[in-house]
Amino acid sequence: MRVPGSNFADGLTSVDLGVPQFEEVLKQHARYCEALRECGLELTTLEPDLRHPDSTFVEDTAILTPQVAIFCRPGASSRQGEVAANRPAVERFYFSTFTIEAPGSVDGGDICEAGTHFFIGVSQRTNPEGARQLTACLNALGYTASTIDVRGMTSILHLKSGISYVGDNTLVVMEEMAANPQFSRFELIRVIAEESYGANCVRVNDRVLVAEGFPKLTADLAARGFKSLVLNMSEFQKMDGGLSCLSLRF
Repeated sequence: MRVPGSNFADGLTSVDLGVPQFEEVLKQHARYCEALRECGLELTTLEPDLRHPDSTFVEDTAILTPQVAIFCRPGASSRQGEVAANRPAVERFYFSTFTIEAPGSVDGGDICEAGTHFFIGVSQRTNPEGARQLTACLNALGYTASTIDVRGMTSILHLKSGISYVGDNTLVVMEEMAANPQFSRFELIRVIAEESYGANCVRVNDRVLVAEGFPKLTADLAARGFKSLVLNMSEFQKMDGGLSCLSLRF
């Protein structure tokens, strides 16, 4: 985790939902941290980094497998320094690392781990060369991987804005993406267009973190036997951020 800096509102965003209110940003972030602890996790919390307004979105800097920490190369040049800033905290837990190299770019928000398979989003932030390097690394570790091109979609920035793996062979997927044949072997919880932001949810042990304000999705999760923990994410939504973006979980 990294605490949002006072210049959080200066970060990158593709949506026009208003300016984040910093006091509320800190309140929502603190509640998110509390929720992770409630789910049984121990947290490593880093101080704000005012050099990088987007730095609270730590997920984009690394992909953490049980064996290897894979350090990303974010597609936005203004964010590339975040990787070096987070690396020491991650390396405390890993003996082996791999790094995406130029001209490849990968944002962690484009990577959806679904058991032993990884979906890699090719987006405005993750390019084909970055996807190739990541696939080679994952294959060497014994995982399978496939790419999903989301560059033609205006509704999402990253792949995981539209899909989440919640365990039990189940994907939560926004309706716009649900017909993708790559998802055919999974049970799908389809998210209606009006609730598409809610597709970015996070399974943590026996709970699923879900953004507040999406009652149909919450009801559908409950109907499948998942226990939701609902969190207000309004201020992070203004900056293209979702529940998964705010932590590296391993």
